Amino acid sequence: IGPESVESPGSGRPGAAGLRTSAAFKPVGSASAVKSSSWQRPDQAAPSVGRISNNVTSSIAEAPANSVVGTPKPGDQDTLVQRAEHIPAGKRTPMCAHCNQVIRGPFLVALGKSWHPEEFNCAHCKNTMAYIGFVEEKGALYCELCYEKFFAPECGRCQRKILGEVINALKQTWHVSCFVCVACGKPIRNNVFHLEDGEPYCETDYYALFGTICRGCEFPIEAGDMFLEALGYTWHDTCFVCSVCCESLEGQTFFSKKDKPLCKKHAHSVNF
Repeated sequence: IGPESVESPGSGRPGAAGLRTSAAFKPVGSASAVKSSSWQRPDQAAPSVGRISNNVTSSIAEAPANSVVGTPKPGDQDTLVQRAEHIPAGKRTPMCAHCNQVIRGPFLVALGKSWHPEEFNCAHCKNTMAYIGFVEEKGALYCELCYEKFFAPECGRCQRKILGEVINALKQTWHVSCFVCVACGKPIRNNVFHLEDGEPYCETDYYALFGTICRGCEFPIEAGDMFLEALGYTWHDTCFVCSVCCESLEGQTFFSKKDKPLCKKHAHSVNF
């Protein structure tokens, strides 16, 4: 059986593989990462400093705030709230971090410093924080209530204040436990994610549900990859080669035999 000349979509002539540079799956907008326009990586803020002020990674349209099914209660294990340690009077006479005077009685220890109990106060409401939680924000100390009221960001899913680790994505802030893949329900954290119909998917589930596989290497064709369609399949541009000599057929006249691409040289010399 002789080889068949193939006409590629949009080429207008037999045997010319039409190269495409757009994504093989639906692009969803621009991202700050290098790769593609359909995948994102959220900024994940470490819980070592008060309120996180990382920039949002995405410039795409915002997903609906309550689009993910269910509303989990965020855990307290990542809270930024700390408590001062009470130290009884003893031989030690430390210096107070507030007034720089020697402390000659019981004192508090917080953030690696010592304080007179009556001088360890919230920077906003001035109430003592000797027996309540506090949070450090931009070098100042605030009681838990003032931090939550004036500084803590709101979660885009559950609308609760975030007092711990913050995820910045899709122009919103999220609890780690609230920004999850809609397919497997696992937190995305700082991993790559994709959007489909405004919903976030982890990379594994996205490719399993929506991805396009290259006929040549059987790996996903990611957004931004150069690809072409020929013989009823999709190929990376570097994978569309002659099945015999592996010469690139990009932009070249090619033939096929049993769905295998062949260059002109080997079109009549091979039997599969």
